[in-house]
Amino acid sequence: MSERTVAVLPIQRAVATASPSAWSDAMVMCAGDGSVTLAHLDGRVSELLTGAPATVGSPVAFHPVAEVLSVDGAWFSARAVLAA
Repeated sequence: MSERTVAVLPIQRAVATASPSAWSDAMVMCAGDGSVTLAHLDGRVSELLTGAPATVGSPVAFHPVAEVLSVDGAWFSARAVLAA
């Protein structure tokens, strides 16, 4: 697997690489101000805090265990916002 990592810690890279089945495909619903909202293909919606340059309508993948968002083949740290 060839990917670019941007602001991803070595442990995040190791976890994401070691558990490829945890990736979830999604489309960006909303993006801006350091966060993105994703519509996952399984129907879930999640909000992430990230500096990833995602645009509305873009296909992405999120690894919730490693907290990594893949956008156009580049990996970015992305923390899920927990609902109150």
